[in-house]
Amino acid sequence: MIETFSYFHFLRPLWLLALPLVAALWVWIRWQPRQSSRLQADAFAPHLLTALQVGGSAPRKLLPIDGVLLAACLLALAVAGPTWTREPNPLLANSAPLVVALKVTDSMLNSDLAPTRLDRARFKLKDLITKRAGARTAVIAYSGSAHRVSPLTEDANILRPLLDGLAPEVMPISGNDAGAALALAEEILDKSSTPGAILFLLDDFDPSDLASFRSQKDSPRPPVIFLVTAPSDLALPQLDRVPNSDVIRLTVDDRDLNQIDRQLNAVYIAALAGDERLRWQDRGWLLAWPVALLVLIWFRPGWTMRWAMCAGIFLGTTTPKTAMAEGWIDWFLTSDQQGQIAYNNLEFSRAGDLFIDPYWRGYAKFRAGHYADAAQVFATIDTPEAALAEGMSLIRNRQYRPAIAAFELAIERRTDYPEAETNLEVAKAILDYVETTRAQSDTGEDTGIGADDMVFDNEAGHGADSRIVAPKENAAPLTGEQWMSAIDTNMGGFLRSRFLLEQSMRKP
Repeated sequence: MIETFSYFHFLRPLWLLALPLVAALWVWIRWQPRQSSRLQADAFAPHLLTALQVGGSAPRKLLPIDGVLLAACLLALAVAGPTWTREPNPLLANSAPLVVALKVTDSMLNSDLAPTRLDRARFKLKDLITKRAGARTAVIAYSGSAHRVSPLTEDANILRPLLDGLAPEVMPISGNDAGAALALAEEILDKSSTPGAILFLLDDFDPSDLASFRSQKDSPRPPVIFLVTAPSDLALPQLDRVPNSDVIRLTVDDRDLNQIDRQLNAVYIAALAGDERLRWQDRGWLLAWPVALLVLIWFRPGWTMRWAMCAGIFLGTTTPKTAMAEGWIDWFLTSDQQGQIAYNNLEFSRAGDLFIDPYWRGYAKFRAGHYADAAQVFATIDTPEAALAEGMSLIRNRQYRPAIAAFELAIERRTDYPEAETNLEVAKAILDYVETTRAQSDTGEDTGIGADDMVFDNEAGHGADSRIVAPKENAAPLTGEQWMSAIDTNMGGFLRSRFLLEQSMRKP
């Protein structure tokens, strides 16, 4: 929270000059003698006037002008445009990408943290992926060498089986090279459009790797978070000497995950604040609520200011949000604000129906999996970013040719657009693969190409006899669950083969 408000400023600071003018007007009105008091003083003798007045000698503590002053000051602050965050781009990720480096060595099989340190790290990592639903996460496994298990992806279903397949026997080289994992993680984040962070899950740290973490780079190094999967009595003082890092101990509850989440939010807010392409988000509308309350109190007969203010504040803080009828929400929140609330609650389908802003509407439908609807929304916007988003929606909907046309349109609208160029190459490669596979699986009936004649090799009694065992007449076919259960889902062999191939291709 402190890091968030470190970017606090005003978009229109000249309006703050109204504050001393309002204060001067308040002093002039508040302390000038009232006309009624002067008339009473002229009509009665001083000794009679004192006896006739009830509490007249004591000045009133709260006057209408005090409420007017407070409302005017709040309005001046609202018009000045207080802000501390930028408006996020709906076409980009709404959270910082995270690269997780998991130490996969024999020491991680220690059972001092039941069942093992590696299993506890896996469980915690799966919980983190679930907590960051919709956020991009990549996984690296390292021991004596570092290997990318998965690129940055939002799909948690891809990561879970890969994590289950990680074990020390799948790693090609034994050791503890955290520096290699750091270099690979930075390489992944360098290709991301949004700055991110690196999370290490480890039980020890080799002091010889400090040089890799302290080395200078041309660009700022992403923050590093160490989640120690070792007993609390095992000290790792060398981690405290790593610059721009935080050390978190693994806990049995979600305290460690909440701390990691706060660190990632700070990284994302800092990334937004440093992106000059994004507009600052005007928060002046938040001050409209207390101003409206003060205005309502100002119209109250008799000006019982203190009790009305206390009652209004009490009712405003104790009324549950769920008690507000759906129709009342439209009185206080715009459709885009309601859509933003639904989007933040991961109700993407409902948010897509609420948003009026086409960018947010299309992005919400994209996140909800309604790719065809998202493509139609983005097609109505004449910007290169919208054309890129339209192409990505069409690819997800397996409409490769229209996606290629959308990416080409994005490049036409902006000649220097590397994201569109990369996606255009990917779309063309997918289309070539699909067409090649379809051509290879073609039997020739549709094109008129078939066999000239049908010849049976064993007509003359030559060749080996064979028997075809037909299935039983009443045998039921395998169900989908039975068929899926027969598939070997262990990714250990696949990861070991891939890691060995990667290691053999690296230069010694």
